[in-house]
Amino acid sequence: MTMYVWDYLREYEAERTDLLDAVDTVFRSGRLVLGPSVRGFEEEFAAYHGIAHCVGVDNGTNAVKLALQALGVGPGDEVITVSNTAAPTVVAIDAVGATPVFVDVREDDHLMDTTRVADAITGRTRCLLPVHLYGQCVDMDPLTAVAEAHGLPVLEDCAQAHGARRHGRLAGTFGRAAAFSFYPTKVLGAYGDAGAVLTSDPDVDGALRRSRYYGMAEQYHVVETPGHNSRLDEVQAEILRRKLTRLDGYVEARRRVARRYEQALADAPGLTLPRTTPGNEHVYYVYVVRHPHRDDVLRLMAERGISLNISYRWPVHTMTGFAHLGVPRGSLPVTERLAGEIFSLPMYPSLTDADQDRVIGELLDVLGKL
Repeated sequence: MTMYVWDYLREYEAERTDLLDAVDTVFRSGRLVLGPSVRGFEEEFAAYHGIAHCVGVDNGTNAVKLALQALGVGPGDEVITVSNTAAPTVVAIDAVGATPVFVDVREDDHLMDTTRVADAITGRTRCLLPVHLYGQCVDMDPLTAVAEAHGLPVLEDCAQAHGARRHGRLAGTFGRAAAFSFYPTKVLGAYGDAGAVLTSDPDVDGALRRSRYYGMAEQYHVVETPGHNSRLDEVQAEILRRKLTRLDGYVEARRRVARRYEQALADAPGLTLPRTTPGNEHVYYVYVVRHPHRDDVLRLMAERGISLNISYRWPVHTMTGFAHLGVPRGSLPVTERLAGEIFSLPMYPSLTDADQDRVIGELLDVLGKL
C-alpha cells in the first residue's frame, strides 16, 4: 500500500463521535450561516491567542486577501513578502491589485531574511507580509522595527504555524493582522476549506466583517465595495471549535514525530534536517529536509510505495502565472537553491511508530545506495 505525507483517517476514527456530534449540533441549531458556531469559534480562537478580534472566512487565501484590503492595500501598492511560500500568499496580493516584492530567505531555516526588507521598501510599499513557514516563526523583532520605522502594517501569514511561538509569543500576535488557513492538512485543520483573520484593531475587524458579507454593515445594505461572499461555514466552525481544544495535543504529537526523525536520521548521508531557529517553538506543519539528489530520492522512495512531497518545487517568481512580475531567475539565489533540494517526510499527529519506522528504514537504504 502506498504511503503518503499526510493522512487523516486514523485521526477521524479516534475523533469520529465528537465530529459527527459537531455536525448534528449545527443541523439542529436552526442556524446554518453565520450562527452560534462561527461566533463561538471566533471568540475561542481569539482568546487562545489573547487577541481582541477574530473574523472567520471561507479559506486561507481570502483571509490574506481580505486582510490586505482591510489594511488599505490596493492597486498600485507593493507588498514585501517571500517567493518561498505556497502560491496562495502571492495570489492574494495579486487579487487586490497590488504587486508582490520578494526578498530572499535564510539558508538555515528557509524563512524571510528580515535583514533584506529595509532595502526593498519603496514609496509604493504599503505592507510587510512575513510567512511563518513549515511551522515556525519569522524573526519578528527586526521586522517589526523596520515596519514601525516606515509606518507600515505587518500582516502575518500563519497558515502553517498554528500554535507556533517565538520567545513565548504565539504566531499571529505580532502584526496588525494575521491570516490563518484551516485547510484539512493544517495543524488545526477543518474537514474542508476555512480560514480566519486575527486583529486587535477594531477598524480592521469592522472592515473584515463587512467585506466577508458583500460589504454590508447590516442585512441587504451594502455600505462599501469591494465586498465578497467569504463567510466561514457553520459546520466547519463547529468542527474547528472541537478541534481547537485538542490543538496543543496535535502540536505535541507532531513534535514527537519530529524527534523520532531527528534521532534516526541524524547521520543519514547527504541529508540536511530542519533547524529550529533559537527562540522558536516549532509545530512541524511539515517536516522538510534537503538532499542534493532530491529527485532521485523521491523516485526511489516512490518505487518502494512511499510518496513524498515537495514544499515547494517552484518558487512563486518562477511560475508562468507570475511571469508578468518580471522577476528574473537568479535574483533570489537561496530560494532557488532550496527549491531544487527540499522535500517533506510524512508528518501528522496520528502517524504510527511502525509507519514512521518504515519511512526511516527505506529512506536510509535509499540514501546509502546513491
